[in-house]
Amino acid sequence: MNKKIVPFRQRRLDWLFVAFFLLNFFFITYVVDLEQLVINNPLQYRQPFWPPASMVNMIHSYGTTYDPLLMARPQWWKQTIWLDVLFYGPFYAIAIYAFLRGREWIRLPAIFYSGMLFADVFIILGEEIAGPHASPHLGIVAALNLPWLLLPLALTARMWRDHPFSQEESVKPVQVISPNLNAS
Repeated sequence: MNKKIVPFRQRRLDWLFVAFFLLNFFFITYVVDLEQLVINNPLQYRQPFWPPASMVNMIHSYGTTYDPLLMARPQWWKQTIWLDVLFYGPFYAIAIYAFLRGREWIRLPAIFYSGMLFADVFIILGEEIAGPHASPHLGIVAALNLPWLLLPLALTARMWRDHPFSQEESVKPVQVISPNLNAS
């Protein structure tokens, strides 16, 4: 039996993963997370070239209102941000391509990424719940972080198969039509 890549338009669940990768690549990693690296102290800073001031204001408003950990930026937190910017960001770009084109070599990197992301978010939520920078609005912060716990689990389940983007293609036997040699 031969394997045939199932077109992306027919892999509806993969639309969710691609949307997640796009959100992370274009907003979370290179706007929200990058802001936390280029602005060391959110209470006293000069506006950087990137991210735009409107995004910085939105991030700081969210952090001030809901997420003191985002505003505190302890060193361990910054390390998770560096992982995001240096490793997850490029992964998102590669994963978007791989999922759209049905490239099965993304399988093991996706499983590895899922485990790392789940661990990062699990640790961050521990701080949000009971750390020195615990959130006064835990329900909102937990709800906003929930996709980063659940999607890695779903991605691991999706990539667990040896061939997540293909299906068996049955080969139909070729019917040979022999010419009638006795015809005149």
